[in-house]
Amino acid sequence: MGIPNETDVLIVGSGPAGALLGCLLARRGIDVLVVEKQADFERDFRGESLAAPSVITLRKLGFGDALDSHGYLESSGVAMWLEGRRIFHVDYKRFSIGTLPIEFPQPPLIRTFQERAAELPNHHFAAGTKFTGLLEKDGAVCGAVLKQGDGAPTKVRARLVVGADGRFSKVRKAAGIKPRLAQAERDLLSFRLPRPADWALESELVVDHDQHLAVLPTYPDALRVSHNLPKRGLGALRQKGFDSFRRRVASIDPRLAPLVEEHLRSWDDTSFLEVFNAELDEWTRDGLILVGDASHTATPTLGQGVNLAIQDVVGLTPLIASALAKGGGDHSVRASTFAEFIAVRRMHKAFVTGFQKRQEASLAMRTPWQTVKRRTRFRLLNALPLKYRVFDKLLNTPHSIDPADEH
Repeated sequence: MGIPNETDVLIVGSGPAGALLGCLLARRGIDVLVVEKQADFERDFRGESLAAPSVITLRKLGFGDALDSHGYLESSGVAMWLEGRRIFHVDYKRFSIGTLPIEFPQPPLIRTFQERAAELPNHHFAAGTKFTGLLEKDGAVCGAVLKQGDGAPTKVRARLVVGADGRFSKVRKAAGIKPRLAQAERDLLSFRLPRPADWALESELVVDHDQHLAVLPTYPDALRVSHNLPKRGLGALRQKGFDSFRRRVASIDPRLAPLVEEHLRSWDDTSFLEVFNAELDEWTRDGLILVGDASHTATPTLGQGVNLAIQDVVGLTPLIASALAKGGGDHSVRASTFAEFIAVRRMHKAFVTGFQKRQEASLAMRTPWQTVKRRTRFRLLNALPLKYRVFDKLLNTPHSIDPADEH
């Protein structure tokens, strides 16, 4: 389909944040154009963990039938193993929210949002479409330049441009908003293995001194495994050979040894992730706002990225709708519209980031004294009710849904 030359809201990026926002705005009668540089969604995603509040939110928004018809895995808890012993455990069934987190693949989640949106006449979606620049007038963003395939660039005017294009956002760069990057000391190498039938359906962190594996059951029958490596250490790891890497994984978690031996065959079975945290002094300009990873990139610890993105969308939707209704038809949405929203989101993001940094510092401990100290601290925390208050605040932040968005 062709790209319209004008719309109310232009969303760049059709990940979970962009696709859901486009659907919710179109439900309110707002003209929306969502563009995605990829031709389809059949690619590997790491963020498949939906926290309990996100599950409740999606059901309230009318997507529960899609979750149920596709199928998912409920996660019963999270556990930490230190040097061969399970030291820490949180049982998700003890939370009062009454719903368990689920593992649900991102491609069908995004397709669900897109399919529901496609039923609405004021929603337009353009796959295989690149963002190449912003349009500006009197210092305000008033649209963007897009390019489909080998076609000529198209200028699309919009009262609001939403950058939902991820951790390396081109919209953010074009807007002149520079992130402050805090590189983690380590990166991750991930892979998948078949999940044994008797494997516990809970997230596990398996730690041996300064090396660890995050082992996550994944729908329908797999384990997602992430292994840490030093920053810029992928080359050195590969020089030691793939068999050395497989032995390293098996030594950290011997339960995985037979699975690794049979199913992890080459470096092509792995996927590299650079780990960093990005902070922005500004998330918005007149006529533009950034959402999800484009505005607050977090590390993968406890899989918060997709849940933070859903929280963004739920909070933003009524603000955008109200601003468009109040303003004139040819005026960009003012940055001040989002000031309170951004302040609240910053506070929660700071809490999440602070927890992640403390966790990552703990995982980097390697000396005998450090590991004894870490084991003692987690044993103490495991015995105290405090662990449930911390995890409740981290994982179970409620999403306040405007009744207008329920469907």
